[in-house]
Amino acid sequence: MTGRERAWAKLNLSLDVTGNRPDGYHELVMVMASVTLWDDVEVTLREDGRIRADCGLPWLPGDERNLAVKAARAFFAALGRPELGADIRIRKRIPVGAGMAGGSSDAAAVLRCLNRMTGAGWTADRLRKLGLELGSDVPYCVSGGMALARGRGEVLTPLPPLPEACRVVICKPRFSLSTAELFGRVDSRTGRIHPDTEGLVSALEAGDLAGLARRMFNVFEEVLPRTCREVGEIRRALIDLGALGAVMTGTGSAVFGVFDGEETAAQARRRLGKRYRDCFLAKAVPEMEETAYGEEPAETPGGDQ
Repeated sequence: MTGRERAWAKLNLSLDVTGNRPDGYHELVMVMASVTLWDDVEVTLREDGRIRADCGLPWLPGDERNLAVKAARAFFAALGRPELGADIRIRKRIPVGAGMAGGSSDAAAVLRCLNRMTGAGWTADRLRKLGLELGSDVPYCVSGGMALARGRGEVLTPLPPLPEACRVVICKPRFSLSTAELFGRVDSRTGRIHPDTEGLVSALEAGDLAGLARRMFNVFEEVLPRTCREVGEIRRALIDLGALGAVMTGTGSAVFGVFDGEETAAQARRRLGKRYRDCFLAKAVPEMEETAYGEEPAETPGGDQ
């Protein structure tokens, strides 16, 4: 038996670190959106307990180090069926090390797929609780859409969707960033600037795209090493090309700009796509349960650098 799911990319419209938790994690406040850039995840059930993943990229592990494999193992254990296994094939489109939750979204797609294939019938809430054992982004990725996330990222409040005309251009430089290093830099910094999350949510509720874009902010941009100047250069380039606002997503290194309309966004993607291999045009998507599998991506990959 084989099942298929999309694993949608995640963008952080805002990201704040508000403190440290007793469990060693950080208290976060984030506004997140799923967009039309995704990995294709195909799962075939086995009955020998073996689980393996093939991502088509030689540097990505296919064993227990892969979050998708861990997700399948955790699901079968929670189901009480440890004799089950799975072959997982992932067609990667989401850039690796971009801050777009590609690995977490793949894991969430595996949970959704196995839930359907085995007939477990678990609720999204139960899948999110299982996902939290795998990683902080997995609970959000189970359902996706537009959400306010608190705690480690697992306390989720649905938000209204982005305006229909909104388009995003996503651009990733060739380097990636160390999540652990950036959290350490945030912890050591005093007098941090915090995003206006409440104002951003109010703008979203009012359908005020310009107001939302002005309030986008990521605290990790304030602590980037000097070697990461290209993040700021991409952000400025997006603004110069017509973006209402631009910000780094997650712990980077991808940067995205918010545009009001398809034409200006498409022109910006074409321009930046001449310099950056990983450059995409996308729009917001609703919750996973409301989306269909089988269409071609709305995003368009950029050209080689």
